[in-house]
Amino acid sequence: MKRIVVFGAAGRAGRRVVAEAADRGHEVIAVTRSTGDVTDVDDVARLAAGHDAVVNAAARVDVPTFFADAARALVDGLRRAGVRRLVGVGIGTALEAAPGVAVHDAPDFPAPYRAFSLNHAAQVDVLRGADDELDWLLLAPPPVVLDDTADRTGRYQLGEARALPGGFSYVDLAVAIVDEIDTPTRHRAVVAVGAR
Repeated sequence: MKRIVVFGAAGRAGRRVVAEAADRGHEVIAVTRSTGDVTDVDDVARLAAGHDAVVNAAARVDVPTFFADAARALVDGLRRAGVRRLVGVGIGTALEAAPGVAVHDAPDFPAPYRAFSLNHAAQVDVLRGADDELDWLLLAPPPVVLDDTADRTGRYQLGEARALPGGFSYVDLAVAIVDEIDTPTRHRAVVAVGAR
């Protein structure tokens, strides 16, 4: 059994991570906006203390610096709490559509969605700047709307920096996230995840 903190526990990804981790017998602290702020280093340190891993599934579309702010608070707060493993939900639109070209850089990519994708991707530079003590991973699903009603298959594939095809679900994303806490295979990286 591991002790896991899940930020963004009320969201579509977060609540499935909570359920998946609990089903495996882990002790889970489900953090919502009313119980903790992932952009507040003191909240992160307080909630993470004594835990084995943290999942960040929190998202805000109304705060242009949300993801970078959260990453900074997580880097500092987890260092203070002595927690080494962080697994976060990335965004597929920041992955490559072609070598060196992000999905959100396509000429016909909608501007409002591009702003959100850039906001989301801003956390990567913060995480890459963290010291080696933080073993972070961002799992980025396909750049499409994920299935919110599909049943758990437990099957998925991990890629590299290239976006994987669509047809993936939140529940199987949760499986991949908890697998990377139970038995980490990727470290300090942004990794595509999708259906297998």
